[in-house]
Amino acid sequence: MIVVGLTGNAASGKSEVGQAWRDAGVPVADADAFARRAVEAGTPGLDRIREAFGEAVLDTAGGLDRSAMGRVVLGDADARRRLEAIVHPEVRRLRDAWLDAQAGNDETLAVVEIPLLFEAELQDTVHVTVAVRTPRAAQAERLAARGLPEDQVRQIRHAQMDPDAQADRADFVVENAGDLRDLRRTSALLLGTLLKGPGRPPASGPTMSLDLHLHTVGSWDSLSDPEAILARADAVGIDRLAMTDHNELHVARAMAERYPDRVIAGEEVKTAEGIDVIGLHLSETIPKGTPALETIDRIRSQGGIPYLPHPFARGKGGGGAFVDELAPLVDVIEVFNARLHPESLNAPTLPVVARFGRLPSAGSDAHTVREVGNVRLRVPRHENTAPALRRALARATWEGREASRLVHLGSTWAKVRKRLPGAPTFDPR
Repeated sequence: MIVVGLTGNAASGKSEVGQAWRDAGVPVADADAFARRAVEAGTPGLDRIREAFGEAVLDTAGGLDRSAMGRVVLGDADARRRLEAIVHPEVRRLRDAWLDAQAGNDETLAVVEIPLLFEAELQDTVHVTVAVRTPRAAQAERLAARGLPEDQVRQIRHAQMDPDAQADRADFVVENAGDLRDLRRTSALLLGTLLKGPGRPPASGPTMSLDLHLHTVGSWDSLSDPEAILARADAVGIDRLAMTDHNELHVARAMAERYPDRVIAGEEVKTAEGIDVIGLHLSETIPKGTPALETIDRIRSQGGIPYLPHPFARGKGGGGAFVDELAPLVDVIEVFNARLHPESLNAPTLPVVARFGRLPSAGSDAHTVREVGNVRLRVPRHENTAPALRRALARATWEGREASRLVHLGSTWAKVRKRLPGAPTFDPR
C-alpha cells in the first residue's frame, strides 16, 4: 500500500484536496483528528499536558482548551516542542493503527493529512509527499476571513514553514491560486497519477449488484412502473437500483422512502449545455436547464454524488466535448451504458477515469422494464448512503450487454402515450 503524506500551511487548501480525494473513494485521515483523540479527557496525553502547562490550558469540563493551548505555543518555540513531544508519539500510534486497518482492507493508496509533515520531520514515515501551495497574500486573506486578528495571522504564518520551502521538499505540489473548481481539477489529475501504480483492487468478500442509471414512469420517455422495475431486479439478481428520471425526482424519492435499502434517489438533469449530469442520493429536484457546473455544485450541496453519464454519446453527452471540463469535478463517470449505440462509444471513457482518478459506474439506462439486468455493477456490500457508495465504487467491477436498438421504439411510444388521455402516472401512496 502506498501511503501519501498531504501537507500545506493553514488556509492553503489542504483539507479541500483531502476531501476531493475522499469523494473519489480514497481513504484519507486527518492527523489533527488523531491529535484530538490523543489528548481527549481521560487519556495519558492530557494528563501529561496538564503537568507540563498547568490548569490554564484546560476548559471548564476538564478537557483541553485548544485555543488556550494554541496561544501558549504560538509564539514560544520551546513550549511548542514540549507539546509535540507529548502529542506526536500518540498520534503516530493512532495513525499506524489506521494505516494497518487500510492495508487489511486491501487498499492500494491511503492518505494522511499532516500539517507539520516537514516541520516535524515525518516525511520518512510516508512513501509520497504532496504539498498544497497557495500565494501568501491569498493565505492571509483566507485567515482574515475566518475572523482571526492580523497579529494572530502573522504569528501563524511565522510559525509555519515557508510554502516555497515545503514545495521544494515535496514529491508533488498542488498549486492553489484559483478557485475551488480549479483546485478540484488539479487534485483529480494528481490522484490519477498516484493511482496509476497498483490501481484499485476489485471487490473481495460479500458483494452486491447495482444498476445506477435507469428510468421510470417519472421520465417523459418511459412508461416503466417502478414496482415492476424492482420485481424485474429481483428476478435478474440486481440488489440495488438508482432511479434517475429525466429532470424529475418525485418517483425516485418516494421509492427510496418506501424501499430504503433497495433504491437510490437520483435525477438525470438536462443542463443548459444540452448534456446530461446525474445526481445520486438527492433530496431536492434540480431544474432542467441548470448549467452543468452549477448542477454539480447543487448536487454536492445536497450531500449527493455528481455522476457523468455516457460522456462520449452524441448529443446528450456532447460527444466528449465537455469531458476535460467536467470529469475532474464529478465523483463518478459511467464507463458502460447499455443503451449507447454504437457500443464502441463507451470505450474512450476508461482512460478518462484513469486520468482523473474518478470512480467508475455502469448503467442499463433502462427505459423499459425488460432492460433491467443488461448491466451488473458488482461492488462490496455496503449501506445505502453516499459515502458508502463512493467507497464501494472504488472496488467496482462490471459486466454488461448492449441493448437492442429496438428499445428506442419503446421510448418513442412512451413519448406518444404520455400525450394521450389516461397516460400512466405514479401513485406515491
